[in-house]
Amino acid sequence: MAKYLLLLATSLALPPTLLRAQGNGPAGHGGRAQALGNASVTLDGEVWAVANNPAGLGSLTHPTAGVFLENRYLIPSLNVAAAALALPLGVVEPPATGLPAQASRGVLGLEAQRWGGKLYNETRLGAAYGYRLGAVSIGGRLDVLQVSFQDLGSRRVLATSLGGQADILPQRLTLGIHLYNLTQARLASYQDERVPTVLRVGLAYRPGKQVLLLAEAEKGVDRAAGVKAGLEYLPTPAVAVRLGYASLSQQATGGVGWQAGDFQFDYAAGWHSALGISQYFSVGWHWCRDAAQL
Repeated sequence: MAKYLLLLATSLALPPTLLRAQGNGPAGHGGRAQALGNASVTLDGEVWAVANNPAGLGSLTHPTAGVFLENRYLIPSLNVAAAALALPLGVVEPPATGLPAQASRGVLGLEAQRWGGKLYNETRLGAAYGYRLGAVSIGGRLDVLQVSFQDLGSRRVLATSLGGQADILPQRLTLGIHLYNLTQARLASYQDERVPTVLRVGLAYRPGKQVLLLAEAEKGVDRAAGVKAGLEYLPTPAVAVRLGYASLSQQATGGVGWQAGDFQFDYAAGWHSALGISQYFSVGWHWCRDAAQL
């Protein structure tokens, strides 16, 4: 109980931008994304693109499943749990000059997420699709979002999102754009409460095969703009070390990743000067390495 009272007292002193950074806005899933300050709009080729930017699904060439767990500020009622699945459709086409392999009919993604505790929680079910066409990837997602209050019932709404990624300099510089809740879904008529509509724009730069630099700007309809930054370094092909920062949540992050065969493990931790530590963990598993017909 003391921890909840401390969180409540602290939140009253926090700036509104931090409070609005929580809740039913765009999700940032996967230990890799969280370790990079959630500068994830340009990340591709992993199952968590289903949440971070569906356009990134277009680079997947094998079926992949993942589980993500988040323990925010070490408070159980703020836990997040999510499961995702990505399925390439059609024949996996081999790499072309300057372009990676891709599924001929795009990639379908599915995700289920739950955030919160008994008093208040949010459940999100989403279906996404990503398609890569040369140096450009596009994607979209449809969410069913349920917001529930104990003894007060629940409310369900539909939210749609669109995303895009473009290789400005192949294998060097990538631009990513993601617009969450473009229809401005309304949760309640009282005070015209709506699901946040958020635009994210970012760049990813690879100065070499071992280093990835990320920079991202985020702007909501009813909140100030924020910036995110991330750095990923691969001392070996199977190990990654990551750092990040997000201005809206005022949180510095760091983490590690490890690829073991068909499995990918990612751990991240974030630190807020007032609220303390958050922890993130995800595991992904892919199968069917060879070209497949689905």
